[in-house]
Amino acid sequence: MERRLAAVLIADVVGYGRLSQADEEGTRARFQADLREVFEPRIAAHHGRLIKTMGDGLLVEFHSVVDAVRCAVEVQRAKSERDVGVAADRRLAFRIGINLGDVIVEGDDIHGEGVIIADRLQTIADPSGVMISGTAFDQAIHKADVGFAYLGEQHLKNIADPVRVYRVLFDAGAAGRVVGTTRKAGARLLILAVAGAVLTAAVAMLVVWQMSMPPERPSVAVLPFANLSGDSEQEYFADGITDDLITDLAKLSGLVVIARNSVFTYKGRPVVVQDIARDLGVRYVVEGSVRRSGDRIHVNAKLIDTATGDHLVAEEFDRSASDVFAVEDEVVRHIVEALGVQPTASEQDQLARPPTANLEAYDYYLRGEQAERTGLLREALQLYAKATTLDPSFAEAHAADARTAVYVWRLDYDNVLPGPVARRRAYEKAGSALELNPESSRPYAILAILQVVDRRYEEALASAGRAVALGPSDAEAHAALSLVLTFAGRHAEAVAAIETAQRLNPSLSTSERLVAGLAFLLHGDYARAIETLKRARAEAPRLIDIHALLAAAYARAGRLSEARDAAGEARRTAPVTSVETWRVLYAHFRNGQDLERVLEAMRDAGLPEWPFDFRGEDRDRLSGADISRLAFGRTWQGQTGAGEPALLQLRRDGKTAFRTPTQIATGTAFVDRDMLCEQSENVLLGRPRCGPVYRRTHDPGKPEYTYVNAFTLFHFSPVE
Repeated sequence: MERRLAAVLIADVVGYGRLSQADEEGTRARFQADLREVFEPRIAAHHGRLIKTMGDGLLVEFHSVVDAVRCAVEVQRAKSERDVGVAADRRLAFRIGINLGDVIVEGDDIHGEGVIIADRLQTIADPSGVMISGTAFDQAIHKADVGFAYLGEQHLKNIADPVRVYRVLFDAGAAGRVVGTTRKAGARLLILAVAGAVLTAAVAMLVVWQMSMPPERPSVAVLPFANLSGDSEQEYFADGITDDLITDLAKLSGLVVIARNSVFTYKGRPVVVQDIARDLGVRYVVEGSVRRSGDRIHVNAKLIDTATGDHLVAEEFDRSASDVFAVEDEVVRHIVEALGVQPTASEQDQLARPPTANLEAYDYYLRGEQAERTGLLREALQLYAKATTLDPSFAEAHAADARTAVYVWRLDYDNVLPGPVARRRAYEKAGSALELNPESSRPYAILAILQVVDRRYEEALASAGRAVALGPSDAEAHAALSLVLTFAGRHAEAVAAIETAQRLNPSLSTSERLVAGLAFLLHGDYARAIETLKRARAEAPRLIDIHALLAAAYARAGRLSEARDAAGEARRTAPVTSVETWRVLYAHFRNGQDLERVLEAMRDAGLPEWPFDFRGEDRDRLSGADISRLAFGRTWQGQTGAGEPALLQLRRDGKTAFRTPTQIATGTAFVDRDMLCEQSENVLLGRPRCGPVYRRTHDPGKPEYTYVNAFTLFHFSPVE
């Protein structure tokens, strides 16, 4: 029997069974295409040998661990590029495990513990991630252009001894770094470098540290409960019970609970709980059904240990619809007891508190949640308002209203609510929710977002910190914390916060992907910024923020051709966009250098300094005194850079009105040095937008001057 030492790579498709159930032939064809076009060229380039494919996986042998790691990283990066624009239900994501170990050779095949460990490692890797063993790490460290995160010693199935495990970090900023606890292999270096007494002390400290580490929290995903009522109009009720269970379980600091965005992607689809557990990185799955008939409800709930297949909880409830909160409480209690979680006194108080005593208000609230989830934001706000009118003490309805209002405000959905109205509503509703329930995390997260935009940094940090403390499994709270930390200049912490949000909600919302992209960009993790923003672009191709940030990320990564393409798409989406636009919109950076880094990257990408790429000559620029004489008490008439006729009225008291056939903006104006500044509550977050005025070469019948700022380009002549 021949044995040899080999670097073994095993790759496996995430959720292959689920994908095959939906489209068996298509899934197989995509796997074969990835094998032929992604894996095989890179295996050959790194001197590997494809041993065999195994259904939805493949086994590869390399002579060098460094080659194996480089091949794995190139494969995952290529897959990331290849999958841009591919629908989630058609996308094949691979997990990869790499081990250096002894293998048994039989003909062209290899097997043995060295192969088994690689296989076990891929099962615990993240989707599109790479996990390697300690033996592989010892050879690859500082030789592959990547970083590593030490995950400790793991007990792998059917492997007698624990295995040191490392996650490969792809981003350029992590290259050469090792994040996490000192690796055991480092003890050899310590022996050579320090005296035995120091080593003994270090080992003693490590043992104490390991003993003090808290146990890993159980992780749970609550799948959307099936509606068995035979009436699609009752779908919202089943979804509401799912939401309530997620919300209640997420209040417990002893649990990790996956957010609703991610679990609701499985709604209405055939599922295999083991696949879901792997996709979402959880051990436990809750599934169930709801049947509502008249004033009766029948609820079935199960808690499944996906590692064993055991049903830890299997309960049925047949109750009056008015007992819905009692049923939810019992389901939560059974889950908590089965998982051995001990709620704190404060958590017990929160769980014991029903959201409302008014079932009609609760019904409107659930309908509002369904409307919000499907993008009917105006309808959602109307339904929340009905709920809080019926029960003014309904804290969760106030908080949901605030969440939707701040979303409308941040993404500038003026067709739902004007920006200033949405902002005021978010502040008021979040404040009402906190007055009614000071232990709720969501209102604090909303206030944190509003406060950081208002440059109230310490208040924002306190609010975001409180949100995370009250909702340790609340992905929205961690995303809000990341946003606040980014604008406060604490970029490493911002990345850690958004990574926690991603762990809790692998399917981040578009606005949260923007938060993640900006955090990665300012932390220097350009590859992850690009990957995140490309996914956001696929979800919301008309959102200008995404194109502008993606252009900046490409520029920082040195990918200038792609940067210019993204900048061009930004201008096509909103022709008025410019570097100056983002100077105003991002004016709440605490550190001016952070703002300049973003703006400089946008310039490098080809975004113009002013709208419509206007460039004036210094010799034609008016002074502040000249602007004052030309402006106040007069009317300017002309056309915008888009060719629309326009009129700007400037009263002597500074009040203004700017009119075109498609918009009216009222506000105030003032002169700051040699620039004219306008400020309107409903334009660019209500911030001043300042710009120069230039004298044009006068041709009869042509505008005499040009005024440009972050919002407009206006060629005009003064009229009486």
